[in-house]
Amino acid sequence: MFTKLLIANRGEIACRVIKTARKMGIATVAIYSDADRNALHVRMADEAVRIGPPPANQSYIVIDKVMAAIRETGAQAVHPGYGFLSENPKFAKALQVEGVAFVGPPVKAIEAMGDKITSKKIAQEAGVSTVPGYMGLIADADEAIRISGEIGYPVMIKASAGGGGKGMRIAWKEDEVREGFQSSKNEAANSFGDDRIFIEKFVTQPRHIEIQVLCDTHGNAVYLGERECSIQRRNQKVIEEAPSPFLDAETRKAMGEQACTLAKAVGYASAGTVEFIVDGARNFYFLEMNTRLQVEHPVTELITGIDLVEQMIRVANGEPLSITQDDIKLNGWAMESRLYAEDPYRGFLPSIGRLSRYRPPAEEADATRAVRNDTGVFEGGEISMFYDPMIAKLCTWAPTRAAAIDEMRRALDGFEVEGIGHNLPFLSAVMDHPKFVSGDITTAFIAEEYPDGFEGVTLPAEDLRRLAAVAAAMHRVSEIRRTRVSGRLGNHERHVGADWVVNLQGESFRLSISADKGGATVVFADGGELRVESDWTPGQPLARLQVDGAPLVLKVGKISGGFRIRSRGADLKVHVRTPRQAELAALMPEKVPADTSRLLLCPMPGLIVKIDVEAGQEVQEGQTLCTVEAMKMENILRAERRGVVARVNAVAGDSLAVDDVIMEFE
Repeated sequence: MFTKLLIANRGEIACRVIKTARKMGIATVAIYSDADRNALHVRMADEAVRIGPPPANQSYIVIDKVMAAIRETGAQAVHPGYGFLSENPKFAKALQVEGVAFVGPPVKAIEAMGDKITSKKIAQEAGVSTVPGYMGLIADADEAIRISGEIGYPVMIKASAGGGGKGMRIAWKEDEVREGFQSSKNEAANSFGDDRIFIEKFVTQPRHIEIQVLCDTHGNAVYLGERECSIQRRNQKVIEEAPSPFLDAETRKAMGEQACTLAKAVGYASAGTVEFIVDGARNFYFLEMNTRLQVEHPVTELITGIDLVEQMIRVANGEPLSITQDDIKLNGWAMESRLYAEDPYRGFLPSIGRLSRYRPPAEEADATRAVRNDTGVFEGGEISMFYDPMIAKLCTWAPTRAAAIDEMRRALDGFEVEGIGHNLPFLSAVMDHPKFVSGDITTAFIAEEYPDGFEGVTLPAEDLRRLAAVAAAMHRVSEIRRTRVSGRLGNHERHVGADWVVNLQGESFRLSISADKGGATVVFADGGELRVESDWTPGQPLARLQVDGAPLVLKVGKISGGFRIRSRGADLKVHVRTPRQAELAALMPEKVPADTSRLLLCPMPGLIVKIDVEAGQEVQEGQTLCTVEAMKMENILRAERRGVVARVNAVAGDSLAVDDVIMEFE
């Protein structure tokens, strides 16, 4: 077995590989850019080597620099993680020449399956079901439009060397093909150094279901069930689960066998994933093969008990698989929520900055439940604009799907992240969404259920009532603390009244509190009662409570006259007032936000790639104004209405912060 392993990656996946290597007794080497000098994977590894400036094309994906780190440290094997060099055959060849083991598939398999055009041709020849499309090279936008018309709209424009949603667009008409073709080429060139594009039919009402395969160098191949990855945004997965709530045993077997057939056809050896699009009738079509470890591999590990990273290392060491297809049993259900540094209230645009608070739920596992958090960050660390915005992968396991969802709800409730925009509220909202809970999902779920973006959850009346009772009980505790701190004499409780008015989400609740040593009984004006118990103290950002015996976890912040409470996707300002204060508050005028309708504001920290208009130019609704690049994605900003550009304040190459004014209108 190898004694030293270099991880040619960063972030959570580098940390994940280090954990398994440590368990196997293998020393680890991290590589890092200047932006990652203090990163968690650098701290965890036994050794670390600097490889260059922050941009990935000057550090992590420069083969010569990675090879120099290998030589410097004497690493015998390299695990590439995912992204970066993981599916780069030139890197695998360089390792081969150096005599260093690549913890991944053979070069020929990477070349065959890493190119989406070639892979589809091989899949067809192997008898694997494929989606209709044009597999040849496409010269320009005009040819892309002609091909799209022949295939029939809608079509999917994809980067041949792509992955992770980069270089991918759906087009429903000619104009969208022309625009999407160029953006896809640009993203592909920037992310992968390869701007080749192909086009295929976009299957409507699709589910994205993938099969995990594991192969060795002795001709053995097994499949480890499937993962449902249909909850996607911008073609990037957000929530995954295993198994799929849609597949039956017959379809699972057919997909697994086709996946293994394809793997054997290219001489595959290592862990790999064969992705399929599955329609409502359980017809499945080959999409692509990822010749690497997938981001969502933990859910497969949780339902099979198999450590995929360990298996990859053993295969790279020349060992035969120690398991057969009959050994693989799917046990229970697992969920994965990807925590991204992106603001769901601003169209999921990337967010960067310092993690002023980062407290994930405790990892634990027993026979009835499990919580796992794969992460590469820590409290006080920086989220950089140079890399993928994923912060962590929160996973839960339970014997049933419903129980796994419940575990995920609780884990998300207790996950504390402050300092940046993040998608925790959205993840919580999905876990409570009736369509998701029922398993009735497609890849269009987010677009259909949140067509205008995510604006937070509107809580039902019963939940508001619970929060009102809780807020009143917490406010009482805060008031008692305040009177103690003030140094007033006498019994402090005489200064805290029993009657309160709680306002939240446009609703008002009149109530009174009767407290004792065990908690508080809250009586509403209509005679209803709720019992609130908790050991929460003022200043704690997480409140764990019992309301009539049912657990409730809230994120709590202090605001003037009350609290900011976040719960299950809702972000509420909750005001707790005496009856007289409530009377007076009702007479106060509301503050009107500033008018920014004549400004184009930068929606995220990013780089101006292109300005498409100039001062004095008339623009129409929907017209492209400029392109902003952030975290490896191009974002096109369009005119919201007809108007005339008065002033342009930025040029291509400018780095802007959130809400910087890009241009002004008359």
